[in-house]
Order: sequence, then C-alpha cells, then structure tokens
Amino acid sequence: MISLLLSILLNPSPKIIFSQDEIELYKGVLLTNKEELLIKYDFPYPKYRFLQYLSVQGQYVFHGSNNRNIDQFEPHEQTLYNGQLTKAVFASTDPIWAIFFAVFNRSRLIGSFRNGSIIAGKNRYHYFSLNDSTMNNKPWTEGVVYIFPRYKFNKSSQGKVHFDEWICDEPVTPVGKLAVNLSDFYYKNKVATHRDKESLLKTWLFYKARILFANSKKASEKESKS
Repeated sequence: MISLLLSILLNPSPKIIFSQDEIELYKGVLLTNKEELLIKYDFPYPKYRFLQYLSVQGQYVFHGSNNRNIDQFEPHEQTLYNGQLTKAVFASTDPIWAIFFAVFNRSRLIGSFRNGSIIAGKNRYHYFSLNDSTMNNKPWTEGVVYIFPRYKFNKSSQGKVHFDEWICDEPVTPVGKLAVNLSDFYYKNKVATHRDKESLLKTWLFYKARILFANSKKASEKESKS
C-alpha cells in the first residue's frame, strides 16, 4: 500500500539492466589508485549507470559535493532525515541522490529545498524540489561524486520504509571520485518548485503536477520562440 502511494506521488527509481559489454567496461575501473582518485570517464553510457553498477556490487556508498578537492571527510554536525542532530559524514547507496548534491549549488539556496531517496520494500522513490527564489537563482553547477567503502558506514534508520541515508562517525577517505554536471543528473527535468512554508505532504501531493506544468510551460515558450 505504501509503495503504491509513493509510486503515485514520487518518481520511481529507473530500472537499470546492464549489458555484458557494459559490465566488462566497468570492471576495468580500479578504485585502488590512491594517487589518482578522479575517474577518467570515457564510456558511451551515462555516468549514473556506472555509479549504479558500483552500488549494486554492495561495496560502496556515495557523497555528492560542489567541492572537487576533498582528500578526507571529517564528521560535522548536521541533521538526519528525521531532524535528529548527529555528527557524521553522510553518504547513500543511491548515486542519483549523490549526483543531485554534487550539481546543486548550495551557495545559491534562498530558503528551503526538499529532496529524498526513499526505500520501500524492494523499491526506491525520488523527489527533488526547490523554492521559487532558489530556482530563479541559477542553482546548478559542476561537482563531484565521492565514492566511499560501504563497510565504514551504517544506515541511519531501519524499517520497511526509510531514507537511504548512511553515516560514518569518524574521518573517512574516498576511494574514488567522478566529476559530474547537470546533464548527468537523471531527474534534471523533474525538479519541482514548492512554497517555503508549505508542508512536506503538500510538496509530495503536488510534486508531479508541478513538474508537468513547468515542463509544459518550457515547451510552450520554446515553441513561441521558434
């Protein structure tokens, strides 16, 4: 029942099937070179697919940042999805969520932004929403997805429905990093706009309708200019 509701309100995660040729390419990437963490990506597949391949191997978690030159991550105070304060390094097994944080320019934030990667049973759902002021403030940039060893992290919550949020309470060093930009963000055309003071429930309820309206408006504007 919950999965059905989430599938109606939010974006189901893309179903990715890897070809054998694709897998053979990805297998050639070694995340063991401590002197050269930046992955030189020249594959004919979107970057999120490569990161998703790493994720399903069960050995890695991901962290997106605008800062491309972090050698070691230190725990710092921040809040979990439920508002609880903690001191940790955050990551996720969901590379699409990490890419969002890599390409969203936090210095351009005015007010609030809302996002999440929610696991319900065997399914995953996403939502991404910025307020009007931020959306009009050129909020996108280039960044990096850092790759961490999963064994260093623990889930921040359990249960059949939970945010895919992992935390590490000690300094942690990435084993690799991948440069990304907005074109690498799978949901770049599915970022909604919400009002600052509205409830999260309202953001969810109007999420898909707002995306549809925004994309229709863009299409109309493009047609009128042509």
